[in-house]
Amino acid sequence: MPPTRRAIRPLPDELISQIAAGEVVERPASVVRELVDNALDAGARQITVRLAGGGVRLIAVEDDGCGIPRDELPVALQRHATSKIRDLTELESVLTMGFRGEALAAIASVAEVTLLSRPADDPDSHAWSLQARSGELRPAARLPGTTVEVRELFYTTPARRKFLKSDATELAHCIEAVRRHALARPDVGFAIWHDGRLVQQWRACTDLDPTLAWQRRIADALGGDFVAESLTVDVSAGPLRLQGLVGLPDVARARTDRQFAYVNGRFVRDKVIAHAVRSAYEDVLHGQRQPAYVLFLTIDPRAVDVNVHPTKIEVRFRDGGAVHHAVQRAVEAALAAPRSAGGGTPPARVAPAGDTRTMVRTPPAPRPQPTLPSALDTTRYQRSVGLELSAREPSIQPWLADWPDPPIGGARHLSPPAADEDAAAAIPARGAEPPTGHDGLLGRALAQLHGVYVLAENAQGLVLVDMHAAHERIVYERLKVQFDRLSEASIPSQPLLIPATFAATPLEVATAERCSDVLQRLGLEVVPISPQTLAVRAVPALLAQADAVALARAVLAELDQHGGSRVLERARNKLLATLACHGAVRANRRLTLDEMNALLRQMEATERSDQCNHGRPTWRQISLRELDALFLRGR
Repeated sequence: MPPTRRAIRPLPDELISQIAAGEVVERPASVVRELVDNALDAGARQITVRLAGGGVRLIAVEDDGCGIPRDELPVALQRHATSKIRDLTELESVLTMGFRGEALAAIASVAEVTLLSRPADDPDSHAWSLQARSGELRPAARLPGTTVEVRELFYTTPARRKFLKSDATELAHCIEAVRRHALARPDVGFAIWHDGRLVQQWRACTDLDPTLAWQRRIADALGGDFVAESLTVDVSAGPLRLQGLVGLPDVARARTDRQFAYVNGRFVRDKVIAHAVRSAYEDVLHGQRQPAYVLFLTIDPRAVDVNVHPTKIEVRFRDGGAVHHAVQRAVEAALAAPRSAGGGTPPARVAPAGDTRTMVRTPPAPRPQPTLPSALDTTRYQRSVGLELSAREPSIQPWLADWPDPPIGGARHLSPPAADEDAAAAIPARGAEPPTGHDGLLGRALAQLHGVYVLAENAQGLVLVDMHAAHERIVYERLKVQFDRLSEASIPSQPLLIPATFAATPLEVATAERCSDVLQRLGLEVVPISPQTLAVRAVPALLAQADAVALARAVLAELDQHGGSRVLERARNKLLATLACHGAVRANRRLTLDEMNALLRQMEATERSDQCNHGRPTWRQISLRELDALFLRGR
């Protein structure tokens, strides 16, 4: 039986607002976010959030901003009423946190809302209070600024309350919402009260240099350890500027709860930025660990569309590929400099205001190399770069002295120095001169432990180095530099004897046609032979044995999503990492002190040498204080 037809009619205003509330108001934290947005747009310098029952019973946001005149208070509660924009031109270049003009009306449709405001530009006026439900407007007492009270959230839609969590969980989400604003605005003070108790406070940093101010705010909001275990990023590229902190790979987390990205001061969840940062960490993260970062992207507002989601948490870039490339390269540059190049322990790096330089350690210049074979022959390629493996034992890279053979039987032991090296290896007495500057920041080698670890002494105390992991990274970075030099213009390609064809989607065909030049530079030739079929005629020589169709699909997908592709680079790096692993010094190889010191110096001069190719740490610092604690000294 066909369904009964219902007439088309306009929806009631209240139902329209409740539908909008379903998009804007997910939980109490959503209300807090919208109200703090408005407070910041009003020029507030102090914002206080008062909550009860996790924000379900009460949310009150107080600010000292410009306030709202009496005759505009009723208008503020109307749908799509705002002071932020007037026309399309202003919408396309908006820099305020809010602009849609629907939040207050949506909130008022699912809760009891009261507005209390006094204009700051009229010293003779007093405050006015407006009840949203009744429309009653009456005089009130208040300093200049605005207070928005939201009581009994979702009282008009009881079913929505069933989806809320415990008061403690909702409170945590509210605190996180304010924290996101606080990280971006160190010039504003924030305080959060819950059930009459102060639970969080961040004081305004108004007396500091701007760079020091946001680092102080990050330390206050995320902890001092976050700043101490992070690297500074401050890079400008044309109209784009990226500032912030990226966490060291050693402190990567299992979750993404310490990833904060901002576009023109607005916290966003953006796939382009997230993918770019994750790509920059690919070579130094272990397993599925997640990097921690706080990044502020400043870009021409006309180059980004913020009007793509009701909560304004998503954005769309006009040139996502350029943004992806800039963010990835900036983070890669910050991560490239090893900590051993800047101190034995991770320092809190505070960049001077206006300094857009990034610490980048220049890798050692490689020797002239022969031409890379057209198809990958592992043995020939290893021989060409000085990494040929003998049947008995892998040889070591030619820029270090030859490593001695492992001890007979492969015993793991603490290797004492040779007799003629006793004086050089003698451990100084406590209070003796620390290692001198020419020893390098990783210090001077003392001994080898069980054929696996190198023990060194520096000014901070004791350094332990995993010699295989460290040497593996050195060889790996050298191989990457050599390969990049061999393929500066474009990656050498290998024509296929029989082209690989596959059924393609319209999007894949369009991407292949649009990005043909990019594909060619990547060593791929992918051409359409019909509206639904693509043919792969050539692949990168280094990946001649790879699945041509799977490779082409993966590259086309990344080109479509991000405007660039790292599929080939990841595949290349995986292969070079395998070569480096086989070419690196093995455990149980006894080293002389000169060879250990040579390894330490190479670590200091090699990018990303703090982690091996698999993301594991290559060295650890044990300070004198930690050693003293082990032996209860000073107690």
